[in-house]
Amino acid sequence: MRQSITHRRAGAAVVIAAVTATLLTGCFPNPGDLVNKGVEDAIEDATGGDVSLSGELPADFPASIALIDGEITFAAGAGGSEGWIVMVSSSSADPVADAAAKLEAAGFTEDTTLNGDTASAVVYSNGEHIVLLASDGEVVTYTVTQQPE
Repeated sequence: MRQSITHRRAGAAVVIAAVTATLLTGCFPNPGDLVNKGVEDAIEDATGGDVSLSGELPADFPASIALIDGEITFAAGAGGSEGWIVMVSSSSADPVADAAAKLEAAGFTEDTTLNGDTASAVVYSNGEHIVLLASDGEVVTYTVTQQPE
């Protein structure tokens, strides 16, 4: 009888060790990734657009839009006349100025500037796309649409 209890305890210890090792080695998906995927799928189903909460640009995002270096924290787009929204987190001292310089280097010209106490926005165009750059600190939001004809 004593040996049976010892075998059960040893078996339980082996199962607990196996589950713990599996969790620590990453064999199960990250819960945050599962939540992001669920949110992405729900938004895509509702809008018909492409959404990423994991740092990926929509497949049809225009290559002519030069983004600043940093982490893409949100990206969505339905493409065409519907446009795209991309949020980039940057450690730059002035991310809007960096974003503006990249767009100007890519052939965009400034159309308008809006300044507030804690936020700023700049509108750029290149004849094909209009880009609204907005920021409230270290995150720059690019709102991109096709330029009307």
